[in-house]
Amino acid sequence: MTRSANLGFPRIGAHRELKAAVEAFWKGQSSAEALLATGSELRTRHWQLQKSAGIDIVPSNDFSFYDHVLDMTLALGAVPPRFAHAAEGDLLTLQFAMARGTDAAPAMEMTKWFDTNYHYIVPELHADTAFKLLSAKAVEEYREARSLGVETRPVLVGPVTWLSLAKAKDEGLDPFDLLDSVLSVYAELLAALKAEGAQWVQVDEPVLALDLSERQQAALQTAYARLAAVGPKIMLASYFEGLRDNLELATGLPVAGLHIDLVRAPEQLGPVLAAIGSEKVLSIGVVDGRNIWRANLPEQIALVRGAWDRLGPERLEIAPSCSLLHCPVDLDLETALDDELRSWLAFALQKLEEVAALTGAIRTGMSSVRAAFEASAAAAAARQASSHTSDPAVRARAAAVTEAARRRKAGYAERRAVQARRFNLPAYPTTTIGSFPQTKPVREARAAFRKGALDAAGYEAFLRAETERAVRLQEEIGLDVLVHGEFERNDMVEYFGEQLAGFAFTRNGWVQSYGSRCVKPPVIFGDVSRPAPMTVAWSAYAQSLTAKPVKGMLTGPVTMLQWSFVRNDQKRSETCRQIALAIRDEVLDLEKAGIGMIQIDEPALREGLPLRHDDRESYLAWAVDCFRLAAGGVADTTQIHTHMCYAEFNDIMPAIAALDADVISIETSRSDMELIEAFRTFAYPNEIGPGVWDIHSPRVPDDADMERLIRKAGEAIPPERLWVNPDCGLKTRDWAEVTASLANLVTAARRLRAGV
Repeated sequence: MTRSANLGFPRIGAHRELKAAVEAFWKGQSSAEALLATGSELRTRHWQLQKSAGIDIVPSNDFSFYDHVLDMTLALGAVPPRFAHAAEGDLLTLQFAMARGTDAAPAMEMTKWFDTNYHYIVPELHADTAFKLLSAKAVEEYREARSLGVETRPVLVGPVTWLSLAKAKDEGLDPFDLLDSVLSVYAELLAALKAEGAQWVQVDEPVLALDLSERQQAALQTAYARLAAVGPKIMLASYFEGLRDNLELATGLPVAGLHIDLVRAPEQLGPVLAAIGSEKVLSIGVVDGRNIWRANLPEQIALVRGAWDRLGPERLEIAPSCSLLHCPVDLDLETALDDELRSWLAFALQKLEEVAALTGAIRTGMSSVRAAFEASAAAAAARQASSHTSDPAVRARAAAVTEAARRRKAGYAERRAVQARRFNLPAYPTTTIGSFPQTKPVREARAAFRKGALDAAGYEAFLRAETERAVRLQEEIGLDVLVHGEFERNDMVEYFGEQLAGFAFTRNGWVQSYGSRCVKPPVIFGDVSRPAPMTVAWSAYAQSLTAKPVKGMLTGPVTMLQWSFVRNDQKRSETCRQIALAIRDEVLDLEKAGIGMIQIDEPALREGLPLRHDDRESYLAWAVDCFRLAAGGVADTTQIHTHMCYAEFNDIMPAIAALDADVISIETSRSDMELIEAFRTFAYPNEIGPGVWDIHSPRVPDDADMERLIRKAGEAIPPERLWVNPDCGLKTRDWAEVTASLANLVTAARRLRAGV
């Protein structure tokens, strides 16, 4: 019988219950028992919701209090030596210590999960890493679900993916040197699941969507030859891209089932069907697990029928393209959303209902799901015909963009000279990335204003006071280039999207970014334009308070695109060009208002890079063009900054240089300046601010540690081109941490200037 399946469910809860529970525990406001109880409640609710939605194969072990890759690291016992003090306690405390750091140990590095906006904790490996089964979480959660009457399919990060994501900390060590030891623990875990009664296990190997090295290919063959014999049947899951040249490898592995992504790569169905053989089960991902647009069921059923005709009913599973971790939980909560737009959308629960409808059409016939198919077809037709998705003026302007619009008037060397005369900054200039703490009073004032409990005049007065406080604090600490603090902003994308045409917003469309950090991505449903200035008044007000330069702070077009739920009815490059033109208008208005430094953040530039090398050149071309279009209209005396974080830059350095930003700031402290090597190897030509303070950890670094990091950066970048700044914005930190850390940052920079 053809079965419906799910690969993973959002962990955070429809109302971000997990976030609240985790943060209360971190603050000492609740106990570990209370946090564990919340986790149990969420898992129970989510298992039952999936069964009620009509899903036959429900996942377990997809829940995490922080990150599923970190959970796998704990299961393998791969705890870095610096956390030995935390390892003496319980696993929950150890997990949070590794993710967030302690006073005694910096946090582990964090970076993006493939080409998504989800961040994972990077495993660290040493030649003497002693692997052992430290956590039996996968077994425990399988047992927990079964006690509730729900038979689940446990989910594990695959060994080759885990090793591919890991970083060797010993010179000369290749993570795959440790494959045999890692597989021993996987085998033990799989055997424990089998002993517990699990019939199947889902093992995620999204590396199958990448260009694989010979060693990775060999590791996949070694791993599954060994693991297929010791545990439950394995459903090997690949997603985010097609198998392409890994097709023969994937279909030839001795596993019982294979999952493929037919949303990103529908063209691979035929080749997979021809290669899969006569025994394997095929799971087809035909509902988009990464975006919120409603599936066109009449179109997708053609893919399903093609697979069913070839495989028959017993060897077919119907599923989302990937885990629904990347989607909000429930569209039914969006009671205030425009009805027309709402009819075009589907969140996690609705996507499972689509999976169930497709399964029902095959299993019991179209008559049983006719209403769902008719509603889907009607929504698709209405969206295509809607006047709200197209603006002829916007499209004409985007089509008329010339190459000259993307170029600064002079090259960097000439600009640097005139900017040096304008700003007269010292060596090692100090600044921050943009935001300051979004404290409880700030959030309460914003909420009161939105509810009408605080009028516009009162809210503006509050924001002015917070902005002035931030400016005075920065002056007192001694920063050279200031920011206004962004107290008026809820989110670096949402704030702008609320003021742009073509964007819409949900109230409960939260997704996990990392740990307890959740974001509510805007929905880009139509053509994008800027009706009015968005940031000019606040930047100009802050600049009026000080003689020091205050940066205007903007989010770049690629990041606006990547961190939104983007319309899927036109090319992403076209939508990005429209956003770039809107940002360009804001840049020019900031310049007219006297703002001499403008930061256009692009933390998602690397994130958007296609997984396959053959696809990257075209993406980088239009991504770079869009940034240059946003920044290209200003005078040479205006200094353009950009910011990037949590990414491997080595393979895109030419593109980063092609952005032609005067100054780039990057995250480097978690990796102990490891990322700076990319800028050494490439000989990056412009100015750079490598982060010296990991703002995602509550740890306050001392000035000696910051100075050490700056000196290390100076070995790769000429000191005269170095800036000193934190890794990222400071909205998630409290004022005590911010004040102490920035004071240390300034002390470190001054000591370097003095040559001490």
